[in-house]
Amino acid sequence: MDQFPEYTKSQLALRNGQDKPQIWVAYLGNIYDVTESRLWRNGKHYEHWAGQDLTDELKDAPHTQTVFEKFVIIGKLKI
Repeated sequence: MDQFPEYTKSQLALRNGQDKPQIWVAYLGNIYDVTESRLWRNGKHYEHWAGQDLTDELKDAPHTQTVFEKFVIIGKLKI
């Protein structure tokens, strides 16, 4: 089993494309690096902001959770 570093919500919040150049989002406890995605430029994707846990917001999205399969898991969200 792979071991991923754990990040707090505060640490995740800094990876919003504004405070730090990385653009990360969390979903179901996993943190994904979406920095290279053209859909997350400047840390914003439609009405969603990077640096957050998007688990509760996916139900309003026009896509399913399979969208996360194209991104690399870089950590776990510390609860």
